[in-house]
Formats: sequence, C-alpha cells, structure tokens
Amino acid sequence: MRVVCYIMAGIVVLASCRPAKKVQRIENAISKKDTSQTVFIKPEEKVDSIVLIKNIISSVQKNKIDFKTFSAKIKVEYEGKNGSDQATANIRMQKDSLIWISLTGPLGIEGFRLLVDKDSVQLMNKLKKTVQYRSISYLQELSEVPLNFYNLQDLIVGNPIFLDSNIVSYRNNGRELLVMIMGKLFKNLVTFDTSDYRILHSKLDDVNTVRNRTCDITYEDFERVDQFLFSKFRRISVAEKSKLDINLTYKQFEFNKPQTFPFAIGKNYKVR
Repeated sequence: MRVVCYIMAGIVVLASCRPAKKVQRIENAISKKDTSQTVFIKPEEKVDSIVLIKNIISSVQKNKIDFKTFSAKIKVEYEGKNGSDQATANIRMQKDSLIWISLTGPLGIEGFRLLVDKDSVQLMNKLKKTVQYRSISYLQELSEVPLNFYNLQDLIVGNPIFLDSNIVSYRNNGRELLVMIMGKLFKNLVTFDTSDYRILHSKLDDVNTVRNRTCDITYEDFERVDQFLFSKFRRISVAEKSKLDINLTYKQFEFNKPQTFPFAIGKNYKVR
C-alpha cells in the first residue's frame, strides 16, 4: 500500500516538501533587481493592474489542454526515506467522468488498480485480493492536499493547478514570466514561457507556515499535440517531515481515442 501512496503522490502531486536551497533561490529570483523588471502589486494598485492580470490568466487558459479522453503509459521513478524504486502506471481518463489507473511493478505484475470518479475512489489490491471503497476525500488523505477529481485530471495531463486571479507580483525577463499568486491555501510561484505561455515550473508553499509544506514541479520535454503542448517529463520534489523525489516519464500517450475502464472484482476479493 505504501508503494501506491508513493506513486499516487507523484501523480496527484503531494504538496508537502521544502527542498530549502532550491526553493529559496527561486523565491529570491523573483525579487532580484537586474535587467528585467519585477512588479509588486500593492492593494491600492490592484485595480490598475487588473488589465495585466486578465491578460495573463486569459493567455494561460487558452494554453490549457482540453480533451475528451486521454490514455498514457508512465514510467514512475521515486526515491524517499525508505529507498528508491520504479513502477509503470497505465492511465485512462474520460474527461470530467472517470480516471482509471493500473500500477505494475518492475517484473510486469499488476499490483493495484484504481477507479476514480467525481464522488468516489475504488482501490483494488490484486496481490492481496482486497478492494477498498472510499469517498473522493481519500485523495486528500493520500496527498494531504485539498484535491478533487478535477485537480487530479488537470495534474495528469499537465495543466496548472491552484491558479486564481490574486496575482501579487510578476517578473518578465524576456524568456520567462514568473507570477506569484497568493491563494487561500497556497502561495504559488508559477513560471511560464513568454512565447506561448506553456507552464515550465510551479512551486507551491503552504500559507500555513506551521506546516512548512512545499512542492516543486518542473515540466520538460514538450511535444505539440494539435493546438497545445504536452509535457512528457515531469520532475517533482515533495516533502514535509521527509523528502520524496519523483520522475514521471510519459512513454506513450493518446488523446481523444475510445477507452474502456475494466474493473471487475473477483468473488474471492475481500472488502477492507
């Protein structure tokens, strides 16, 4: 079960780490005075900045990946306090309806199968012949983040999450646009490519400093699919009391092809 938590951590992005040196360098970069300009938006200037904010949010939304169905085969490599390992995640999605995940170990043996809809999570342990039925809040239990079905599907296809219009500062160095967004739960420092507004990096810090949670996500190896860009490699560093590093390599992926979501539970399975 712990392996499932690690892999789900990579897929649903556990926002719970603080790799201090790298995080501090990024935070310093946005406030550093150099040839680029950093603009800090004061409360009284918020109205004056509304046009810029609308333009940023509009450009990001236009670049958001839209789809009807999605499938992918992902190589998952992870390293945590209990060592390192790898697995393969096969994922199928019907937008706004179902997410199906099959987890296979290095020997090609399927260990777990998950079926997620807007209200529930079903987890089948094929090795121990057990099945669990949970509410969608199980995602929050696994990740310690207020994730819902829609967050999860955005994370899987590579869309940014926890974005809102409360932009408190931004910096444009010509090649990259760094935007600091202050949400109710997270401070989100997001880096976009200025040429097409693809997301390059996201760093989430918990607003609650007592928890000291952060998550560092990098998006790389983009491939154009129709009108949008898809990141085929994602590097995630997460931790709170301990550190977890995850690499997700999308070996195969398809959009808008017919999908099935097999989840037959054998009569000999026990409900946990």
